[in-house]
Amino acid sequence: MLELAILGFLYDASLHGYELRKRIAALTGHIKPVAESTLYPAIKRLERAGWLRRETRPGAVAAPRHVLSLTPAGRAELRHRLAEPADLDISDENRWFTVLAFLRHLDEPGQQAGVLERRLAFLRQPASFFYDGDRPLRAEEVGDPFRQGILTIARATTRAELNWLRATLDGLAG
Repeated sequence: MLELAILGFLYDASLHGYELRKRIAALTGHIKPVAESTLYPAIKRLERAGWLRRETRPGAVAAPRHVLSLTPAGRAELRHRLAEPADLDISDENRWFTVLAFLRHLDEPGQQAGVLERRLAFLRQPASFFYDGDRPLRAEEVGDPFRQGILTIARATTRAELNWLRATLDGLAG
């Protein structure tokens, strides 16, 4: 997820590390804040893979800044990861939001639709946070009002996403 976010934000614009960290935190920080000790090793891995490059530019009022930008290979890697996201990227809501944040970078509406269709198929599967054996429980079947709250909120969120997915897929097909 972190590498995808790095590639995605750098696809949009060249950034220095601090600005990149702020943008990633805005997208995913409510889940898990991005520590420098996590971000900079990921940047180095992507740099070693040849997917990004670092340039030193003079700072406006401070020391020189290291600005990161994608290479053509980095652009291709982002498009590959978007076109063929891992199953976890489809099923985990937080990872899904990261994919969705950059899906516009796929050039073909058919590729975008293929990714959305995978999410749609996932959401159509019966699921719950709570089970009776192998059977998913619905909010109406749970006596605990707090668990009912979880299931009620999840149902509403899923319905909203299903409606959005169907409308977006119709738009991509049109």
